[in-house]
Amino acid sequence: MNKYLLSAAVAASALIAGNAYAQQTYTFALVPKNMNNPFFDQARDGCKKAEAESNGAFKCDYIGPGEHGGGEEQVQIVQDLVARRVDGIAVSPSNAAAMAVALQAAKEANIPVLTWDSDLLPENKDLRVAYIGTHNYEIGVNLAKIVQTIKPKGGTICIQSGGAAAANHNERMKGIRDTLAGKESAESPGDRLTGQNGWTEAEGCPLYTNDDFPVAVQQFQDFMAKMPNLDAFVPTGGFPQFVPDANRAAVTPYKDKIASRSLALVVADTLPVQMDQMKEGLSLGQVGQRPFEMGYKTMFALKDIKDGKAPPTDPTYTGLDVCTPETADTCIAK
Repeated sequence: MNKYLLSAAVAASALIAGNAYAQQTYTFALVPKNMNNPFFDQARDGCKKAEAESNGAFKCDYIGPGEHGGGEEQVQIVQDLVARRVDGIAVSPSNAAAMAVALQAAKEANIPVLTWDSDLLPENKDLRVAYIGTHNYEIGVNLAKIVQTIKPKGGTICIQSGGAAAANHNERMKGIRDTLAGKESAESPGDRLTGQNGWTEAEGCPLYTNDDFPVAVQQFQDFMAKMPNLDAFVPTGGFPQFVPDANRAAVTPYKDKIASRSLALVVADTLPVQMDQMKEGLSLGQVGQRPFEMGYKTMFALKDIKDGKAPPTDPTYTGLDVCTPETADTCIAK
């Protein structure tokens, strides 16, 4: 009798353990460059939608630096996630070189890593399974193509970037420079424009915002005050437009120049707050990414990896939306 009871208890324990295993909930971290950015808010929303659709299979832990990116703080957050032994990490590196240190620890802990929005440096790509996000070089190409239609003879340009160590912004800058120059440079952020095809970069540019939006607006104001006849101003991210009231105040004095196409103000990203400003005459073009899709796809890709399924294609590009005032109502993919 005791023998049968013992066997039944063992079987019950095995069943309980099996059910617990079958119902295991993974924790996947989505790590943006900062958490005060409407671009990354959309990635968060995609991540949370994936969580809801997973029916309890995984939890989206959206965690990152509070403001302005900041490579060191983001690296520390990823190191903490590794120490917590989360089941997977999807990160948009602020500082590609610094992030490699934290991701080496993740690799040693057998925690799968995806990059999104921004990738690692080429020599460190073995530290992640795949990149899911924008073809960043193509953002720069498309920004430059809009500028070329406005200023076919060239001119003086100022490029505004997020950070000198941000791989995605450097790739976008290379796309701008290569397209305007008509010649591909060897590596990011590309060769400075010094007259190629009529294009020259203004002294003091590129400008680096370090993802500080009010700083981005102030840089535009200061630079235009110094060089009011600038031909093109091109931010590689939506930084100034993410503080719309401040940006409106800064750009409105130049609306006539924008309308007459004497100033080619063309900006990356196509969030609603940005599209509103373009429709108000505060830019002549927007080249947008799909951050919601990035947050959504990375979660299910990590789930597949944990379940032993095929990893995502490396890279997996999420597409672009190229918008001008004429196409504003139809340019964004549904």
